[in-house]
Amino acid sequence: MNYATRPACARVVLRWTNSCATQMRVDRLLSNLPRFNRKQVRLLLVERRVSVDGVAVSDPHHDVREFSRVCVDDEVVQTGKPARYFMLHKPRGCVSATADPQHPTVLDLLDEPDKHQLHIAGRLDFNTTGLLLITNDGQWSRRLTQPTTKLPKVYRVETEQVIGDEYAATFKAGLYFAFEDLTTQPAELELLGPKTARLSIIEGRYHQVKRMFGHFDNKVLALHRERMGPLELDSALAPGEYRALHPQEIQQV
Repeated sequence: MNYATRPACARVVLRWTNSCATQMRVDRLLSNLPRFNRKQVRLLLVERRVSVDGVAVSDPHHDVREFSRVCVDDEVVQTGKPARYFMLHKPRGCVSATADPQHPTVLDLLDEPDKHQLHIAGRLDFNTTGLLLITNDGQWSRRLTQPTTKLPKVYRVETEQVIGDEYAATFKAGLYFAFEDLTTQPAELELLGPKTARLSIIEGRYHQVKRMFGHFDNKVLALHRERMGPLELDSALAPGEYRALHPQEIQQV
């Protein structure tokens, strides 16, 4: 049976075989289906018979994500899996990992189906508390965490020693980390008290905040993430509690 004679109500679902993939060209996605060759795919696109999330497309380079609903005429060839986004108030003594043989993980705190498909957007250390974002949308999480997007990560810091006036200028100029052979991006420091400050960074280097204060031999006693980009920790969430992100929160990133 050729495609033209297939019933319009037929439903065929294309599954993404690579769980790490986040998008591919629409012509490649359709060509992966056994009944379409490249010539047929080009014709379908030229005739605008292909739609992605309800919008007709003709560009073969149009990006399709695993969350997209793709149709040829009235036939669904990819249903699109649901994108999921959660905000968690991470408590102390919890690992930012999907599995750990010794300690509870942040995913253990979620009462959600198929939570093994989720990943963490910007991990926190074992005893660091605060905002943690969990999703199955890799493209969305990369926008949050990549230094190139310059989205601030804001922390409340409590230290052992008094925080001197020179800290702010040093952090703004950047600190050299010999292990990575790099200088940190400019960071903003706001003093809240003699031993308390709010620090805004756009990177997420290994133990970065502790190492920055360690430059002054000042030990960080408590670290709490308040915000990532436009997303602020919901004050109604107690440590260990979480909620789904609102649509407007997701779109802000």
